[in-house]
Amino acid sequence: MPEKVLTNEQISRMVDTSDSWIFDRTGIKSRRIASDDETASGMAEIAARQAIEAAACNPEDIDLIIVATGTPDRVYPSTGCLLQQRLGIKNCVAFDIQAACSGSIFALSIADQYIKSGAAKKVLVVGSEICSRIVDWADRSTCILFGDGAGAVLLGASSETGILSTHIHSDGEYEDLLYCPNPQAASGTNRQGAGYIAMRGNEVFKVAVNTLGRIVDETLDANSMDKSDIDWLVPHQANIRIIVATAKKLKMSMDHVVVTLETQGNTSSASVLLAFNEAVRDGRIQRGQVVLLEAFGAGFTWGSALIKY
Repeated sequence: MPEKVLTNEQISRMVDTSDSWIFDRTGIKSRRIASDDETASGMAEIAARQAIEAAACNPEDIDLIIVATGTPDRVYPSTGCLLQQRLGIKNCVAFDIQAACSGSIFALSIADQYIKSGAAKKVLVVGSEICSRIVDWADRSTCILFGDGAGAVLLGASSETGILSTHIHSDGEYEDLLYCPNPQAASGTNRQGAGYIAMRGNEVFKVAVNTLGRIVDETLDANSMDKSDIDWLVPHQANIRIIVATAKKLKMSMDHVVVTLETQGNTSSASVLLAFNEAVRDGRIQRGQVVLLEAFGAGFTWGSALIKY
């Protein structure tokens, strides 16, 4: 996480809002903001090295690097290639995927398929975002939500199943409810203005709650599991109301839901991996437990990963 903390009270000096207004509606108290010299690839490197160290892995053994990001350093080369260079790994494949806030789930699904097919033995998955640079800080409806950060996990081939299943979906019909324009891709007079996040929050909320309810059912059905078989829910950290609704669908106590939203905000594709990392490192998630990761994002995209840790 970047060192700089931006509180609700500080935001209230920028737009017409308050700490209580933001917290009551989102569950967010503060978020981290990248400094001018920080980049998505730089934050990805820090997270990646922590994951590699935790896995006691030789970086040269990594076959594939997948970076999920909607805020890449450059249009090209990919942030994955830039991360590969930073890590000093020569003999592997690296690329980015863009699935907005569902990015890390999509990346986990791709990594799972590579490993199961035998095409890779060790895959580094990273979600890294500098959302603060695509937020309009004069727009009260969006600037209160987002933060910056990077999370990473290393997957390896094993005789024991770790990822039980992944499920990913998308529906472009909802493209106008949550999007970030690319001014450089526009032509003529449409090229004016910056590319800032635009969102119709109420509509997004309704679709997200219903969609995440369905992905829970799909995941459980695919694994012939009951709701009670899930030890931990690690959701995308977008809004506390969405998280509570998903936990209710699982009939799960919030004591078994990993929530980092209050101090991190919505870090888009990084949020699920950041939350998983925190709960593993502080000892909440234990070996042998079943963990459901899920996310919903612009596109719309949504997905889940069921893991036996």
